[in-house]
Amino acid sequence: MKKIKVGVVGYGTIGKRVADAVMLQEDMELVGVTAHSYNYRILAAQEKKIALYATDDGEHLKEHGITIAGSIRDLLKKVDIIVDTTPKKIGKENKEKYYLPGKVKAIFQGGEKADVAEISFTAQVNYPKAVNSDYIRVVSCNTTGLARTLYEVHKKFGIAEVNATMIRRGADPWDIRHGPINAIVPVLELPSHHGPDVQTVLPDVRIFTTALSVSTTLMHVHTLIVDCVKTPSVHDTIEVFRKATRIRVLDNASKVRSTAEIMELARDLERSRGDMPEIVVWKEAIGVNGNKLLYMQAVHQESDVICENIDAIRAAMGFPDAKKSIEMTNKALEIDKWAGDSEWVCE
Repeated sequence: MKKIKVGVVGYGTIGKRVADAVMLQEDMELVGVTAHSYNYRILAAQEKKIALYATDDGEHLKEHGITIAGSIRDLLKKVDIIVDTTPKKIGKENKEKYYLPGKVKAIFQGGEKADVAEISFTAQVNYPKAVNSDYIRVVSCNTTGLARTLYEVHKKFGIAEVNATMIRRGADPWDIRHGPINAIVPVLELPSHHGPDVQTVLPDVRIFTTALSVSTTLMHVHTLIVDCVKTPSVHDTIEVFRKATRIRVLDNASKVRSTAEIMELARDLERSRGDMPEIVVWKEAIGVNGNKLLYMQAVHQESDVICENIDAIRAAMGFPDAKKSIEMTNKALEIDKWAGDSEWVCE
């Protein structure tokens, strides 16, 4: 089987995880990643024998003993597809400067505007529509979390309207320069950008979102109020989430009552980097009031989009089977919450 040759541009929180995930896929080969400046991530990549391609002349990297395999343009000549994980706005610049002239397919991240790509992507929602696309945007960690669970609710009960609040982590665990230290910071824009972004993958779902940042680095938490077309039940909702891919239902009895304990569970499961790529829904935090379904979920911002990037690679390269791709990705990344008898269907 000919392997898909993948390059990763940007080697930060998402980029390093995507690179590792690519190396675990039987049908993919990591050609290399780009190095912009010398830091511990680049040092780790070299120790893992990942080929490094400089975004400039690379002299400052060589001064620190980093071996450079070539330039970013050299990388583009060797790959079938690029996963761009650079900070927001840089991806679009790279598209205009590198990918379009080089006629290279690319996957972008949710920090970019939707118009950077032909389609915004969440694998279980709209994989078939992304097949053979040249440019795909994997939506943000929060949007991915919302899209995964709302898609399942929409299939089961129908959605008339959603109101959701994002309680966002202040910064990633490694980030010592950002985030509130002793404050709760509301997003003073209504709706927050998350609602319109959800509609790029679930266009027929009416959703209004608000958001705020709090003093934690571990995860985001969402509270959702979903007005359903059919009257929901707690039991049916639990079963829907349990059968769905990339959603994990936890209960009070397991003593996982916080984001800290979710991350401790991920470490105990010996997940790579202690990640939790599934969206976690608390069983006891699911309630029904008439046709309103209420639930809370936790989103690990560092890892929930990694599996989406892998599926987006296959979609862009023309692999037509959404369910098979998701199964392959889940198996390689040891995402346990996949039910082989799941009733979900990509449309």
